[in-house]
Amino acid sequence: MIDSSGIRDEGRIVRVWPEDAEAAATLRSWAAHEFVTLDAAGLDLSGVDLSQASLANALLTETALRRARLAGVDLYRSHLEGADLGEADLSGASLVKSVLDHASLRRAVLSGADLGSVEMYNVDACAASFRAAGFHGASLTDVDLRGADLTDASVSESFLEVFLDDQTVVAGLSGTIFGPATVVRADARHELDGSELESWLNSRGAKVRVIAS
Repeated sequence: MIDSSGIRDEGRIVRVWPEDAEAAATLRSWAAHEFVTLDAAGLDLSGVDLSQASLANALLTETALRRARLAGVDLYRSHLEGADLGEADLSGASLVKSVLDHASLRRAVLSGADLGSVEMYNVDACAASFRAAGFHGASLTDVDLRGADLTDASVSESFLEVFLDDQTVVAGLSGTIFGPATVVRADARHELDGSELESWLNSRGAKVRVIAS
């Protein structure tokens, strides 16, 4: 079901509605009230298209957003703890100061996304695309980046205490980070920090400086 009427303003257009009736009703109420913050915590918004929507401060904890189209969405200071964003399209989205602890970003697309000062703890981001994304001041702890694509992403004094593997693409990744990171192989796990982590990343095409902790 497609709605192109543009309720109230472009920041509240729902282009494709979720199949779940409760989730759709919540979105209709939000779209009709200009100054209401979206609270869809625990609801099933899978497949929704909210591209370019303004979702600053949204409450999306434990929300299902599988295969959602969220391209260009403003999620400033949003709460996405425990949210399922598997295979979602967040390309060009702003997640500045958002919280994604325990969320799933497996196979999600965040190309060109702004993840400045984002908080991620225990996040599954396997095979996710972060091409040309910005992680300035971000905090990633126990984030699984195995098979993820960080081509041309940028970091600045970001904590990347993450899991990597030989399929993690880091070509063009540039900036400064704090470690340690863990490289996962079939037979073992190796925690790398300082010059060892720097060498591992840069030998794969990155231009990163690891700041001593």
